Amino acid sequence: MTDWPPLPEDAIEEKFLAATGPGGQNVNKVATAVQIRLDVFALRLHPDVYARLKLLAGSRWTQEGEIVITARSFRTQDANRQDARERLAEMIGRAHIRPARRVKTKPTRAAKERRLTGKSLRSDVKKGRGKIRID
Repeated sequence: MTDWPPLPEDAIEEKFLAATGPGGQNVNKVATAVQIRLDVFALRLHPDVYARLKLLAGSRWTQEGEIVITARSFRTQDANRQDARERLAEMIGRAHIRPARRVKTKPTRAAKERRLTGKSLRSDVKKGRGKIRID
């Protein structure tokens, strides 16, 4: 993946919460989970990139035009913060990648004939499966 310019700090809002998961009693005392909110409009993205990002974000996209990512996999704030920022950067990077356009192709005459021959052979096999009638 290409390195994109760093995200503007004024578009990111971080909040630390009490986490669940690893950490034992530590999770009850320390707010180690991080929730990052990114104001997408502050990024000034191209409309195509914006549409792809909205699709990639899915349920993490809010009605206010923010992406919310919560990281709580690690025991420390720094590790969770780094994880959330990496996931956010990766999502934005993937949105910048334009999908390859499909080139329409037309089957050749020989390919059409092979397909029709195969269909007629299959049809003959199926016709032969009926009940045998002795007249």
